[in-house]
Amino acid sequence: MRMLLLAAILAATPVASTAPAERIDVILSNFDFDPRVVTFRHGERYHLHLRNASRGGHSFKAQAFFADASMAQEERAKISGGKIELDGGETVDLMLTAPATPATYDLKCTHFLHGAFGMTGKIVVQ
Repeated sequence: MRMLLLAAILAATPVASTAPAERIDVILSNFDFDPRVVTFRHGERYHLHLRNASRGGHSFKAQAFFADASMAQEERAKISGGKIELDGGETVDLMLTAPATPATYDLKCTHFLHGAFGMTGKIVVQ
């Protein structure tokens, strides 16, 4: 009887997801994000891989998205003022959980005139 009760309790206990985080690659280059629209599913875990393909610096600013996303403190430390700075050729990896509710967020590079020359995009949480 005890074994049956234990089996029933274990079967009813939720198991933490062991699925690996989905990787999303974003390339920052001269006045461009590739892709320009970065799509996430709400509440899902992600590995956001940012790569600056140019020689000059760029930023990945998505202040409202980063505020709404969940992540460990050591991941959040990679973000300053709602943005991640990347020197030429640099990569940054960020593990996060997408916001819980669907929304669309602005994305831009904050370096001088980069946004004006079209280095903007959107983050869509479905």
